[in-house]
Formats: sequence, C-alpha cells, structure tokens
Amino acid sequence: MSVSNLFSVATLLGGFGLGQAQDPEAEKKAIAQLKEWGVLVLEIAQNDNRLDVSYITAQTKIGNDQLAPLKDLMRLAQLNLRGQEITDDGVVHIANQKTLVKLHLEKTKITDKALEVVKGLENLEYLNLFGTEIGDAGLAHLEGLKKLKSLYLWMTKVTDAGVAKLQAALPMCKINRGT
Repeated sequence: MSVSNLFSVATLLGGFGLGQAQDPEAEKKAIAQLKEWGVLVLEIAQNDNRLDVSYITAQTKIGNDQLAPLKDLMRLAQLNLRGQEITDDGVVHIANQKTLVKLHLEKTKITDKALEVVKGLENLEYLNLFGTEIGDAGLAHLEGLKKLKSLYLWMTKVTDAGVAKLQAALPMCKINRGT
C-alpha cells in the first residue's frame, strides 16, 4: 500500500471517530469507574458494541470530575447527563468523542461556552438542551453539525431569530422549542 493510501485510510478512520485514544485497558478501567458510581454503561445492541452511557442512575453526586472517565471510552455513541451538576468545564471531557451520536445535556448548568466543545462532535444527530442557559450565541456554534437531526431548545434563552438562523444552516434538523 502506498504512503498516500495509508494516509487516506488513517484520515478515514479518524473521520469516523477512531482518532481518540485506542487503549482497551483504559476503556475497561473507565467503564469500571463509571459503574462504581452507579452510572449505567451498556452496549447498544447484541450486534452493536457501541456504548450507551447514562448518568441518571448514578448513586453519587455527579459533577464535572465524574465526566473524566469518558475521555477513555472508544465506543461512546449515546450519553445522558440529564439533570446532573455539569458545567461548561465538564463538557471538555467529551471533546474528542467523535463517535457520539446522541447527547442529553438537559437541565444541566451549561451555557453557550459548552457548545464551543459540542461543535466538534461532527457525528451528533440528537442534542437536548432543554432547561439550560443556552442562547443565540451558543446556537451559532452548532451550524457546522450537518448530521444533526433533532435539537431540543425548550426553556432556553434562544430567540426566534437565533432559531431561524440555525434552521437556515441546518435545514434537515427538526428544532423543537416546546411551543
């Protein structure tokens, strides 16, 4: 295989989210830590070993520090942080999760700054921001998420103008404002 073909394969793999850490032992330790806290970690299906991680079952107080193990997960597809004490600083732990397709951030303490990180999750198809401090400035960060199909913005600070601008950038995305 030529060098250019190897580069193309490496680029392709990185494009599918395989560019993050490839350490199976680190992933096993991260999963064990999450489960110790009562976080639900499941494979999506028998024939799909990607991970669905939900913090809503956690048996300990969850804050930004409890998101650190997520950086070692190689197969994260769905993440539910609903109602947790997560702030903008915690979202950095998912910055390299290119395999993530579904993200629940509703009722967390995030602001527009968190969406600067979310904008790098290019495979994201679903994003729930219900009950957060997100405004129009944050929405602008989502304009490059071309795979986004569903966005929930009820009880946020977004305006009609902000929604219209995002809808123009993402015409295939269903934006729900709860109205």
